Parts: sequence; C-alpha cells; structure tokens
Amino acid sequence: MSITLDLSRVSNAAVKPPVNLSGLTRAGLRQALIDANVCPPEKAKMRASQVWSWIHHYGVTDFAAMSNVAKDMQAKLAAHFTLARPEIVERQVSKDGTRKWLIRTAPGIEIETVYIPDVGRAGALCVSSQVGCTLNCTFCHTGTQKLVRNLTAAEIVAQVQVARDDLEEWPSPKEDRRLSNIVFMGMGEPLYNLDNVSDAIDIISDNEGIAISRRRITVSTSGVVPMIPELGERTGTMLAISLHATNDPLRDVLVPLNKKYPLDQLMAAIRAYPGLGNAKRVTFEYVMLKGVNDSPEEARALVKLIQGIPAKVNLIPFNPWPGTDYQCSDWKTIEAFAAILNRAGYASPIRTPRGRDILAACGQLKSESEKLRASAIRKAEQAAA
Repeated sequence: MSITLDLSRVSNAAVKPPVNLSGLTRAGLRQALIDANVCPPEKAKMRASQVWSWIHHYGVTDFAAMSNVAKDMQAKLAAHFTLARPEIVERQVSKDGTRKWLIRTAPGIEIETVYIPDVGRAGALCVSSQVGCTLNCTFCHTGTQKLVRNLTAAEIVAQVQVARDDLEEWPSPKEDRRLSNIVFMGMGEPLYNLDNVSDAIDIISDNEGIAISRRRITVSTSGVVPMIPELGERTGTMLAISLHATNDPLRDVLVPLNKKYPLDQLMAAIRAYPGLGNAKRVTFEYVMLKGVNDSPEEARALVKLIQGIPAKVNLIPFNPWPGTDYQCSDWKTIEAFAAILNRAGYASPIRTPRGRDILAACGQLKSESEKLRASAIRKAEQAAA
C-alpha cells in the first residue's frame, strides 16, 4: 500500500517574527497587550505604562528583568513579543570622539547611525529613516544608493537604543546626558516615511521614557513641500532644509527634487511651518561647493531668499568621495560667505567635519562602509585562492 502525502494545504508563507515593542507608541502598546490577551482591557493602560518604563526608561531587553511585572505576564510577553536589539555589524570610534554603528535590522537591511559629541546641548545622534534614497542629490554619496525600503518605527528607535547602550545612558538621565539631541539627517528622506518617523518621535520624546524634547529633535528634508506643514503639525520638531542653492536652475542640478517642488513653493511651505519663530528657527543646510554655489553673489542671494524667516544657516564643507566632480570650497571663501550672512543677522556656523577617519562625515553613510567590506572580502578570497 502506498501513501501519498498531500501538501496542497500547507502554507508557504514565512512565519512572521514577533513584534518588537520598542517601536509601538503608547496607544499601540496598550492595544497590543489587549490583542495578545496579555492582560484584560481594563488593566491595559496600567500594564502598558509599566512595560513602557522598562523599555524606554530603563532600556531592558529581557522581559524577565521587569521586576514589578508578574511572572505569568512576563511569560505571556515573551511568547508574543520581543525587545531584542538589532545586530551591530560594525562599531567605530573616530579620533575626534565621533562614534558610528553599522546596524543590521533584517537580512539585507543595514543602516548607519552616527553620534557626534559636542553638538547641541551635549551630543547629537544622526539617525536614518530609509535604507538608501530616491533623491539622487548629486553632491551626496549616500544618495548614490538605491532605495531598499522605509525603516519601521522600531528600526528608527533602535538606532537611539544602540547609541544609548554604547554610551551607557540607561536609565534615562535627566541631567548630564551625553546624547541630548536627535537629527534626522542620515540615510533617506524622512518626509517620504512620515508615519514611521512621527511614531518614532512620539516614542523618543515621551517624558517617561527616552525623554528627548521635541525642541531637541530636528527633521531635515530636501523639500517635500506638501508634507512640511504636516511634519510640523504631527511632530512639533525643529525643521531643517537641505537647500544648497539660491536659484532653481542650480538647485535642479544639486537637488533634483527641486524640479517637482521649486524654490517659491518650498519657501512658502517653510514660512507656513507651525510654530515658526525666534524660539523655533529653521535651519538651512548649505554645502559649500567650489566654484558652484560659494560666491559672494550667492551669499547675498541667500540672504534675500530667506529674508524674514527666523533661521540660521549651517555651512557644510563638502566631503569629497571617489567619482565626484565637486570640490570643497576654500576655507577663506567659506569664511567670506559666512561673514555676509552674519552681517545680515543670520547665524552661520561652519560645520566642522567630524568622523572623516571612520567615514562618518556628512553624505558618506554606508556607501563607503559597504565598499570597504566588499574589498576586504575580495582580498580574503584572493588570499585563499
């Protein structure tokens, strides 16, 4: 007698990994506990507050460490959820104190986040919102990578958690913290992932958790005009604009998104940003490209363009990378540019390049790390052969 095994009803769908509670807002966490029957609805708010504190104030990664949570509830949490940190593929520390982590959150999903000391009140973490980028800004090395996907809220929050693990800042300090500011200036365009960015900001800024004020969180955009007001309404964060040019023909080249949303539309959206004022100034980012956008005439045009907007201008010396045709402006040229802005009443700090020895400078995220690792693999293969 022969037996035939019928596999027609066997699902080929991959088993979904457990939900990481680190990426859930307070409301999402409360609902997740109810849906998983971890606790009854009438106790969900209290239980969610307990779990929230352990995750975001104490930084625990094991449900068994939640000492005021009953053992049976700990078991239920562990059966349905996870608090695991992503894999740290590389950790590098620059001679200037900058730290960079290459983080793998899933197969083929790698992101870089950079901690820069002595920025903001104490130190700033530059986080990514996407894997890759669609904008193709011609001066940006990070922008040469194709977009893979948006990061989830959990993957964005994980970047902060990894940094705080390394800086040994759990429980969340109220004073003398080393990580005081968050800047969404890493890989990707945050406004193309606003839902997850907004949820992550809600989590990061919660006073009973990581507790980084929204006034110390800055979201940078290349100019996704329709989403700028929504960013302000949903997050209340500081706004930064990746500007780099004062006229449409040049900005069309440097920031191709300008072809869709030209400067007149961009400036109108900035002027309408909720809460804009002297206590909430816009930051304009302006990379200094030799012979391209660094003349005194461009500086005066920039003053005219941003006239009446409470703002400061960050001047960014260009970070050269292999294959680029751009060069960094001479230092005297940058200083002369800054002087014109200063005389017009705009603070214009020149951003000191940080972390260049570990490829953590502005516009260098991940691309060079991938190339270096690929080169090392090739050399190892050649040596073995």
